[in-house]
Amino acid sequence: MSNKSAKNSAKAAALDKIKSNSQKDISAEELSARILIRDKSALSKAITLLESTNPEHKKIASDIIQNCLPHSGNSFRLGITGVPGVGKSTFIESFGNSLIEKHYRVAVLAIDPSSQKTRGSILGDKTRMQTLISEENVFIRPSPTSESLGGVARATKEAMILCEAAGYDFIIVETVGVGQSETEVHSMVDFFLLLMLSGAGDELQGIKRGIMEMADALVITKADGANEKPANRAMAEYKGAIHLLPPAEHNFPVKVTTCSAYENKGMNEIYSILDKFKLHTTSNGYRESRRKQQNVLWLKRHLRFSLQDRFYGKSENVERLEELELKVKSGVLSPFKAVEILLN
Repeated sequence: MSNKSAKNSAKAAALDKIKSNSQKDISAEELSARILIRDKSALSKAITLLESTNPEHKKIASDIIQNCLPHSGNSFRLGITGVPGVGKSTFIESFGNSLIEKHYRVAVLAIDPSSQKTRGSILGDKTRMQTLISEENVFIRPSPTSESLGGVARATKEAMILCEAAGYDFIIVETVGVGQSETEVHSMVDFFLLLMLSGAGDELQGIKRGIMEMADALVITKADGANEKPANRAMAEYKGAIHLLPPAEHNFPVKVTTCSAYENKGMNEIYSILDKFKLHTTSNGYRESRRKQQNVLWLKRHLRFSLQDRFYGKSENVERLEELELKVKSGVLSPFKAVEILLN
């Protein structure tokens, strides 16, 4: 049986489960089946379960991921990052609309920073992408980072799997912004796009070397009007700087270009870069090996979060931690010894 026939059979079987399901609550099987027939509401509900701290919700979400995993992996995964104010949301709306014109189905996983005081987040991307969200073949999901490091939400990887199972063939992950810890998105995507501003001081001092080394392409945004010439100068400077960095593992030359989301300029050139990258990494085997590496990183990331949940899920552990915090705060006990006591 071909892979396509097998997938169609799996979808048919899942739909049969929907018809026979008499439970009041939606089961993992029903949600999975609805995702496979491209039901946006089911996709949203499943991602909500992924983000929940309720153990029962986590169990259902785990089953949904397992059901959807065989139907994933066919999209192009694009990570987009850049300093605050660079215009990530505006760029995504313009680029997303250009993808829709090329008949792609586009999912945007937009990550909003969580407040350390209230644990709340702005979640404003749906209001910033008015034209894109109205498209039938677009799914936009804002998620809070909560306490997750790396500029991505805790369930971003899992949400990507569900979006792929729902038939979205272009997954865009918009990160919080450039920071010291923002590297985990690189371990989840096929292509890492770094958006840059011109005219904000010394171009080469405004970004950390680590992020530069991970980027597969640099795009100078807002290259229109009076800012067009500064953007072109910045592009020339970055092109010179790129040659000083070590070659990437995939051996695809890092590209530098400009764009104007406001005027919809440069979007086709960016798409061409992504298309050539996909062909290059598919033909040399890098894409397949990279995806396998990412699955292992996914395992380790989930293990880290699960251990954290298991620890904080027991009241006696939390109480003991609070006791030891007082001793560490007063200098009676070192953090190293406190952790040793907690682990024991």
